[in-house]
Amino acid sequence: MDDIPPPLTELLAADLDRGFAELVRTHGGAVYAVLLRLSGAPRDVEDLVQDTFLRAYTALRDYTPDRRLALQPRAWLLAIGTNVWRNHVRTLTRRPAAEDGVDVQELPLADGRPGPERRAEHAFERERLVAALAELPEHHRLPVVLRHVGELSYAEVAELLDCPVGTVKAQVSRGLAALRGKPQLAEEEVIG
Repeated sequence: MDDIPPPLTELLAADLDRGFAELVRTHGGAVYAVLLRLSGAPRDVEDLVQDTFLRAYTALRDYTPDRRLALQPRAWLLAIGTNVWRNHVRTLTRRPAAEDGVDVQELPLADGRPGPERRAEHAFERERLVAALAELPEHHRLPVVLRHVGELSYAEVAELLDCPVGTVKAQVSRGLAALRGKPQLAEEEVIG
């Protein structure tokens, strides 16, 4: 029984450094996936993820153990990541860089070990979905990504975006409808 680690929030409350390492291990993939879908630019995502976890660690150092214990880590990290992404977008609009095309890399697939043809097909589908998500306005893209990529509940998304749950449901619904209407996704099944 001693080999079973305590829940993440208990670990964060008891030992910040060990708890933070576990936080990164547990939720790093979700933060990466959400930021990739929001930014649409894989070359920026690693920096955004690092900035997210740096800000999280800085904040956690100032939190009391009781506050760390009450934390909802996934929603909290995605809130930080969303703000990091928004700041990044603001910076880009202030200092526009030369456009060098869209660079969409293949994400690691689940360990089902598909053959090369199926992997190429997945990569192509993923590229089309990332491109279609990037075309959505932020008020639709953000709720869709948080709900379906970040796997947050409607209530968690509403809290993160500081709006009613009904508004989030409407934004997600409209975002998914817009994705279904995209010509590049017409014959494909869309998220949700």
